[in-house]
Amino acid sequence: MPPTSSRLLVIAIDRLPAWILPPYGATWVAMPTLTTLAGRGVVFERVIAPTDDAQATLIDLIGGVEGAHVVTDDRRLEAADPAAASAAADPEATALARLFAAAADAVARGEQRIVVHATALGITWDAPEDFVAAYLDPDDPPPPAGAAVPDFVATADTDPDRLVGIRHVFAAQLTLLDRCLAALLDAAGDGPWTVLMVGLRGIGLGLHGRVGPGVMPPYGEIVHLPAILVDAAGRMAAQRWGRLVTPADLGATLRELVVGTAAAGTPVPGQGASLAKLFDDWSPAGRDRVIVTTRGGTAIVTQGWQAIAPAGPSDGATAPADMRLYAKPDDFFELCDVADRCPEVVDELAVLLAAVAAGDLPRAATAPLSPAAEQGHG
Repeated sequence: MPPTSSRLLVIAIDRLPAWILPPYGATWVAMPTLTTLAGRGVVFERVIAPTDDAQATLIDLIGGVEGAHVVTDDRRLEAADPAAASAAADPEATALARLFAAAADAVARGEQRIVVHATALGITWDAPEDFVAAYLDPDDPPPPAGAAVPDFVATADTDPDRLVGIRHVFAAQLTLLDRCLAALLDAAGDGPWTVLMVGLRGIGLGLHGRVGPGVMPPYGEIVHLPAILVDAAGRMAAQRWGRLVTPADLGATLRELVVGTAAAGTPVPGQGASLAKLFDDWSPAGRDRVIVTTRGGTAIVTQGWQAIAPAGPSDGATAPADMRLYAKPDDFFELCDVADRCPEVVDELAVLLAAVAAGDLPRAATAPLSPAAEQGHG
């Protein structure tokens, strides 16, 4: 396939989970620009990161696109002390706004391949107070003050209002992000750009005990990533792709769309297979599984299941005894563990998790899956 455009704009946001974004069902979060962008492109519903290493995911996405101009905030924010900071008085003074302004400058200079790499969502929540106030009802308790990102384990004793307040503050950051995205897209204009808006990893917001960027098992909060890909020629606008995808697949797709080279063959761990034919005839088959290895545990994700083995004692040959199983896509938030109801599926996927634990990734990646383990139960 010849490139549809040599101009590329990738917006890669660390600590951006899929579940809290409007294109993925969270209609209470105000992100009109992102919603409009979803209407212009393909929404990938099941992008699963094989790791919680954001740098590795970023490399998977852009490593094959030569000449990309990267605009990032990581070094500047690492030197700051967000715990001592407060919310910005002006949205233009926020970390996200400064980053996106630098990206708009790159557009104005004529850069053709631009990657915006934002880490601020995991480091400082500095949206102005009126952004947060927009999410509060009159009877709501005040949300957490300051710009520090919370990081703690929520238990049964944690005040639910505290969790609601934290989610409101995070939603305010997303509305700020949306405003910054609008300014950048306006700067880019209406010309033929291939645009990818994508998360690099999520963040705990209390669905599974962890709040903040601390280590947690590979639930969707961490490894289910948002991705919206807009073709420069406008093909397949407002479509949704529900098959399993990895960031490496998106990276291979960008290379074909922008550079003109494709990675052929069957998708395997660590390598991406281009999905560019989606824009021609909607024909790619997608993956039958994604193997996830993080600091918080391992997971096998198929079209019908997410099997999670939290990190813990292991003899290196068997999966941990507390394997959890969630039906997909119905159990979007992984709240109902059905491991005790589906023993055959548990036994089959446990073999794959044991292979991962033993370091036998090829076996975990290629062992045949039964229809029940791949697709789930109707």
